[in-house]
Amino acid sequence: MSDPLILVVEDDRNLAKLVGYNLEKAGYKCQFSENGEDAFEQLSMRSFELILLDIMLPGIDGFDVCRKIRQHQIYKDIPIIMLTAKGEEIDKILGFELGIDDYVVKPFSPRELTLRIRAVLKRDRRQGGVFRDALRSGGLDVDISRHAVTLDGRELVLTLMEFKLLVALLKRKGQAQSREMLLSDVWDVDRTINTRTIDTHVTRLREKLGTVGAKIKTVRGLGYKFEEDGDGADAG
Repeated sequence: MSDPLILVVEDDRNLAKLVGYNLEKAGYKCQFSENGEDAFEQLSMRSFELILLDIMLPGIDGFDVCRKIRQHQIYKDIPIIMLTAKGEEIDKILGFELGIDDYVVKPFSPRELTLRIRAVLKRDRRQGGVFRDALRSGGLDVDISRHAVTLDGRELVLTLMEFKLLVALLKRKGQAQSREMLLSDVWDVDRTINTRTIDTHVTRLREKLGTVGAKIKTVRGLGYKFEEDGDGADAG
């Protein structure tokens, strides 16, 4: 599996660069946003394992960003660690009431931040004894950590790219994804690959998923989405 991807929402570019350097040394990948509006744009484009969120941001502050994330159907379960200079107890209380997973006050130790991220990710991967890495839709079960897919209890044999494509679609269930976005997630933006490669793999994936394959809808002029029963009509 690829390194966990973390969204760092921080308007101080030097600090963001320092955080990114230390996280990449620890085995994480980072994307950066300087404000709340751009953070939501990043969330719409990629799947993140965790969000590092400053409070004092231009425009929408970190508390409002957190509130909107927790109210969003697709993003609400992403772990959030607030990384801020605001160390007052009232700020910490508000953050936890909004649903953050941890609160780190600046200045901070890069080593401590890395350990806290690791602890949150480890804790978040278990919910009621079930790994968060297990994605489900009806009789379809995808165990990311074991790289295993079962359909009604029967194990399916998928290629690596088919597996990664299915995971990308399930992680943004109900959300349209462009071919370019899927290329970025599945092939790590190898521009030598034509976007029509996605179409070929989707066709093969649909065949292997049988009746469940019909949940992978074509969005005309854009790409694909994985749609649960009753979520809406086929877009193309």
